[in-house]
Amino acid sequence: MGLFSLFRKDKPADDDDAAYARLAADSELQRDAAQRDPQHIAQLHRQRDIARATVLKIDAIEAAMAADMFDEPAFRRPPRPAPPTAVAAAQAPPSPALLPDCAVTELLEDDDTPAEAVAAETAPAVEEAAILYANGQPEEACRLLAGAVAGQAGADRTAWWMLFDLYSVLGRQEAFDSLSIDYASTFETSPPPWNPVLADAGSAALQGGGVVSTTVLAGVLDAAAGAQIARLGTVADGAAVLRLDFSRVAGVEPEGCAPLLDMLRLVQRGRELILAGAEELLAHVRGIVDVGRRDEGEAPWLLTLELLRLLNREKEFEEASMDYCVTFEVSPPPFTPPGKVASTPRQVAAPAADRYLLPRTIEGNPEGTWSTIRAHAEHCAVLVFDCSRLARIDYPAAGHLLALLQQLATPERRIEFRELNHLVAALLRLLGYGGTARLFPHRY
Repeated sequence: MGLFSLFRKDKPADDDDAAYARLAADSELQRDAAQRDPQHIAQLHRQRDIARATVLKIDAIEAAMAADMFDEPAFRRPPRPAPPTAVAAAQAPPSPALLPDCAVTELLEDDDTPAEAVAAETAPAVEEAAILYANGQPEEACRLLAGAVAGQAGADRTAWWMLFDLYSVLGRQEAFDSLSIDYASTFETSPPPWNPVLADAGSAALQGGGVVSTTVLAGVLDAAAGAQIARLGTVADGAAVLRLDFSRVAGVEPEGCAPLLDMLRLVQRGRELILAGAEELLAHVRGIVDVGRRDEGEAPWLLTLELLRLLNREKEFEEASMDYCVTFEVSPPPFTPPGKVASTPRQVAAPAADRYLLPRTIEGNPEGTWSTIRAHAEHCAVLVFDCSRLARIDYPAAGHLLALLQQLATPERRIEFRELNHLVAALLRLLGYGGTARLFPHRY
């Protein structure tokens, strides 16, 4: 009958056909009675139709449950194996018939696929809420999305993500936490963490948007990585906002921790930081420390504490501080709020080019912003908009921006919006941005 019939031990595989046969001709007595009584014939046909409808309904339920089951993270693409060492790679026989591993990795990366359109049953609420929010009516959008979430039983989570983003923009952590409980209960998965949007007060130089200098660290950060770590300081000179991308870091050795820690402390001074892949970098560093073991020195521990501080994880910082204190018998550094630091998920497939950071709000027809975008696009083969700080763009501004992008779009130039909140992403999809640019909402 479906998924669950595979596990039955007490019934043969042809249960359905046997059930239909039994209902069609239950016994000799029923057939004899049917020949004499036309009403009995009609009743028997109704029973058969009911039985068939019941079986089809059970099959549909089982199919939906199977789809939900295998949509869980544990059933998705398995984790990518670790890259082979240089010795193993040299000893391995060539495989000319296969694509290089790096090419396959780029093709399969999750964030290389833009978000799909919302499901049909939630599309009207999603589109109306996006328009209400763009027109400066967040309370009405809240009520609409809350109603859509309360009445939703399907697998589409777009309305949930939009409501999470709206609560974050409005600073309503209590409502966010309450929604998180409902989300975890409904989808049986972890809810998104509270992460309010960074305000424009962080950088006066980019109140209307501007170019963000980007630097990428890659490979294994060991003793030989000093040159690329030192390059951070060169890129940071004169930059009001600096984006550090750790997405391509494959591992960390104790010898690479001290120079990276020194550079992180240096580049924070007097500027705003955007960290991409800091969670994964933290996992690499934590993998080389152990309570009570001093072989690697203090640098990996201090780098762990610094990354926890930059990610604003005070509780984990205090726990790691105690482990550091036990290991080295010295007082740990104090926790201080990170200030002007934002973090985004790992983005291996994202281009490493400098990005244009959009401001928190775009309204009307800001010619100054459009002019700086035109100037930046002249030098870009890939025009990437960083939307990590963008909270809202109103309807007229979205129309003007689309017209500008249609002028800038060429077969040789790719245009991307990265780290969109789901409210803005829904509006841009509604306006037809998908024909000109690729839209990448942030991941929950």
